[in-house]
Amino acid sequence: MNSKVYFLLSILAFLAFSQLTLVSCRKDKTNHGLDGFTLDLIHRDSPLSPYYNPSITPSQRLRDAFQRSFSRASFFTKASIHPTTLVNHAIQSDIIPDFADYLMKIAIGTPPRKTYAILDTGSELTWIQCKPCTQCYKQILPIFDPRKSSTYKIIGCQSKECKLVREPTCVKTNACEYQVQYGDGSYSTGDVASDTFTFASTSKKVDDISIQHVIFGCGHNNGGNFGNHTAGIVGLGDSKISIINQLDKQIKGKFSYCLVPNGDLSLSYHPPNTTSKINFGPKAVVSGPNVLTTPIIRKKPDVFGYDIFYFLNLESVSVGGKKLEFKSSQLMNSSDVDEDLGNIIIDSGTTLTFLPENFYNKFESILVETIKGKRKIAPPYVDLPICYETKSIVEFPKIVFHFTDADIELLPMNAFSKVAEDVTCLTIVEGGQYGVYGNLAQMNFLIGYDLVNRKLSFLPSDCTKH
Repeated sequence: MNSKVYFLLSILAFLAFSQLTLVSCRKDKTNHGLDGFTLDLIHRDSPLSPYYNPSITPSQRLRDAFQRSFSRASFFTKASIHPTTLVNHAIQSDIIPDFADYLMKIAIGTPPRKTYAILDTGSELTWIQCKPCTQCYKQILPIFDPRKSSTYKIIGCQSKECKLVREPTCVKTNACEYQVQYGDGSYSTGDVASDTFTFASTSKKVDDISIQHVIFGCGHNNGGNFGNHTAGIVGLGDSKISIINQLDKQIKGKFSYCLVPNGDLSLSYHPPNTTSKINFGPKAVVSGPNVLTTPIIRKKPDVFGYDIFYFLNLESVSVGGKKLEFKSSQLMNSSDVDEDLGNIIIDSGTTLTFLPENFYNKFESILVETIKGKRKIAPPYVDLPICYETKSIVEFPKIVFHFTDADIELLPMNAFSKVAEDVTCLTIVEGGQYGVYGNLAQMNFLIGYDLVNRKLSFLPSDCTKH
């Protein structure tokens, strides 16, 4: 450590930790990071997103969103894991990152190089494309060159940081290497390294948030279905190597987000440049008389990587006051499932909510009996089975997801979307070995994760005001 860095850490001693240091550059120079921090989450269909194309029609964006959702959800099932996963335990069974919906602006290195990455609660290792490239997918923004960063460092094979990576490999130079392969054959391999990550805070009192010594994957060999506007992914999964757990001493295992309804899918309206927010540390605490809390359940580690996902326990679902019990016997491959270990994944990157086939059939039957309206066939670009003529719907049925200790009543926007001028469809669909509680169901809820106490909290909120 050079003298300048040592001097800085001496001044900010209460922010100095063994692996990570959080530096908050504030205009008022007080409470340096102790109250946490808040960042923007940019939906890929927002005008603020690098993916945004004004020439694409709302119907095309809908089609793409639903296709991403079906493709992403398919990789929560063992049957859809790429065959090589079964024979090579070093390959993770993460979901396809390009099917995630939210982006984050980040800057890497010293001096910082700005780029975009996909923020994903379903991934553990943060990685980006790096020079020199053995093989890199096309990326519009410059690829990160670690040789131009004065704070970049390759992690050694025998280090404790290398041991945090799932099934690392070592090379003759004693460099720790990672390998990730996704269900569709997309992949990333490269060096496990550390560097400074800088994020743009939403607070007027904070210019930026710099996190030193972040462990990440510097990918020199990457390919598959990755978008050309993103450098890689920021992993928020339930893993020791994720950003959340690397920041554990600063944020105490707490983060929360409030997702603004997507204009193309929502039954409500808000200004197009409104962004969702993600909070870390004390700012992430969800409190108040209307908060509902349910346990976060950790799966046992296995080759399929289910232990990185955030599982909840769904006990039943009510439609119009009629309650349907959700039992492990209704899950696919139920003989392999212990209902005490959780039966539904909450995922920020999946648009739709998925219920296993046996349970969904009963859910759909009761919903069709309950809702009063004229059935319609979905437009060709929308693969949703339950649709109605919008103006014919007398009222939306009350749908409640009964998690352990938390009964979450969905708003109409959480379960139904207007997919055409006069067509509204149910956005809860059949599919998956486990249930997946998608981001439409989470919109306009402040959702807090407490990984120390293993609790997840829901608070109904107007996310445009957070």
